[in-house]
Amino acid sequence: MPQFLPFRGLRYRTTPGPGADGAGPVDLSRVVAPPYDVIDDDLRASLEATDPHNSVQLILPRGSGARDGYETAADLLGAWRAGGVLTVDEAPSFYGYRMTFRGHDGTLRHTSGVLGALALPPAGADPSDAGILPHERTLPKARSDRLSLLRATRANLDPIWGLSLASGLTSRLPLDTAADATAVDGDGVVHELWRLDDPAVLDAVTAAVGSAPVVLADGHHRFETASTYRAERPAADAGAAAIMALVVELADEQLSVAAIHRLVHGAPGDVRARITESFEVRDAGPNGPDAVAALERRMRDAGGLGLVDGDGLALLVPHPDALAALDGLPAPLPDVDASRFDAGIRPALGAAELTYRNDAATCAALVDKGAADAAVLLRAVTVEQIRTAAFGRVRMPEKTTFFEPKPRTGMVFRSLDDT
Repeated sequence: MPQFLPFRGLRYRTTPGPGADGAGPVDLSRVVAPPYDVIDDDLRASLEATDPHNSVQLILPRGSGARDGYETAADLLGAWRAGGVLTVDEAPSFYGYRMTFRGHDGTLRHTSGVLGALALPPAGADPSDAGILPHERTLPKARSDRLSLLRATRANLDPIWGLSLASGLTSRLPLDTAADATAVDGDGVVHELWRLDDPAVLDAVTAAVGSAPVVLADGHHRFETASTYRAERPAADAGAAAIMALVVELADEQLSVAAIHRLVHGAPGDVRARITESFEVRDAGPNGPDAVAALERRMRDAGGLGLVDGDGLALLVPHPDALAALDGLPAPLPDVDASRFDAGIRPALGAAELTYRNDAATCAALVDKGAADAAVLLRAVTVEQIRTAAFGRVRMPEKTTFFEPKPRTGMVFRSLDDT
């Protein structure tokens, strides 16, 4: 079973705004950032301009002179600590975390969880030996980048996201008092952080998370990076033996899961003609925001995928028994759109390059302006499919699930040297 322990959080202390004088929650809105892998160049520049101490400078650092970006991040982290911008909590704690947002149907929703130090599997061991169940395959390039950053900073700068298969975790979190820190992101999501240091609460959280496996929801690359780093460190390096994780109960009311769509660059000719052996291609009219929304509804109704190309929009309905590569795969893989894409569309694209976005309207706009040759739109997986994959020890294809909203980088950091 997983081992989940409190840690001494490294947190912002000199942030301007409400709470800076100790009268209320510290407002971290100006210094927090989204996860590194959803930040494009424009957003990166905007975050850098928002505040000189914005955490984007740590997770996507720029080189300076002879020092590369990873060394620059380590320099900044040390300077911010020395200058009192960041200070470390005196005692190990868990950190309650809540995100309040509007769902796709307009209703107010909450995702509540707890940040702690999740123990990594021993070197060479399967993650399941430590009670941790990855649910997606990963891409190697991102792992090497994050490993260089971890080596330089010796800090978990942003949390991975785990889903606890144990029921009742949410009820054990005392989040009914004023938060210690808050932030509002660009999408209007309210992020709140509570430092939890009551011994009874610490014991209850450790026991709850340790009673059932944890499914990796987001952060597979960082988990594998941390495992690699642990393997290259001496056994006495206790800080390297764990990774900061946000653990949330695997329950429908706690989770909002979106699809991740595929953008195609360098498509070899007519995509529609190349996939007709596997899919019936039904024209869905010209490209446009309202038409894309209508196509997504048709995808849900017909159990199909969507296509955006130079000819407009199309609904892709799998031919019965056409995707033979999926035969015999364990549940829920045959019913996951990412699997269907890999089996019936990816082979037809040849050497085309793929990039990934979670917003269908953005994908369609990129195709419309020529920034991509085509986009294949997928349906989101369900919480039940995630649960089935977890209990079956099955990994879905890479970039299958997009959990939203994303926890902010900068609410709390975990230094490997402050255990």
